[in-house]
Amino acid sequence: MTDPTADPGPPEPEDLPDLPEPGGLIFDLDGTLVDTVPARIEAWLDTFREVGFPADRAHLAGLIGADGKRLAREVAEVGGRRLSEDRAEAIDRRAGERFDEISLDPQPLPDAILLLSALGASTLPWAIATSSRAEQVTVSIKALGLANGPHIVDGSQVTQAKPAPDLLLHAAEQIGVASHRCWYVGDSTWDMRAARAAGMTALGVSTGAASADQLRGAGARVAISSLERLRQELRRRGLVAGSGSE
Repeated sequence: MTDPTADPGPPEPEDLPDLPEPGGLIFDLDGTLVDTVPARIEAWLDTFREVGFPADRAHLAGLIGADGKRLAREVAEVGGRRLSEDRAEAIDRRAGERFDEISLDPQPLPDAILLLSALGASTLPWAIATSSRAEQVTVSIKALGLANGPHIVDGSQVTQAKPAPDLLLHAAEQIGVASHRCWYVGDSTWDMRAARAAGMTALGVSTGAASADQLRGAGARVAISSLERLRQELRRRGLVAGSGSE
């Protein structure tokens, strides 16, 4: 006989068919659509070396995707330093400049262009919500080769970036879809936390610094290994066109 007081253990992972119908999709950018996470990590490491703060690569990798000022403060605090708002802002800005110097030719992640092209030809609204500064987004968006510019909400448009929900809620407003009807697709634990805070369905894709288990632990309803799996599900639901012979 089963003991009703026993710990049932973690819930079974959900799969994409288990999720509610999306009214719109919102995507993270770095590590989700473009392969820029390694450049982000190097830019931050270089910046912390410049300012004389010790930074551990593994710790830093886990912070990619969070608000840049928060990232700067967390790394500084590990080294026993406290940063003022202005100092954190300056370090964040310098890391962005260094990223621009490193990331001269960002590449789309596998299946990103095919998925976004399918969405562009559909009636399903979508947008990009990224903590990156506005000046850092242009090159990455260009790499996607989209026929029409997407709705983009960047870190300069909100007071608080991820893991706060502000970016995602603003993006939902831009596409005219209630937040609870949106799927948010991201590669970091910060993305998943922001999605949950925004009341969105959190969909993790393990193409960045976080593993599928880490994404689920941060609140992902489903964690997938590539965007192709998402395109297949949208096609199965009749939300995007496509043929099985692709």
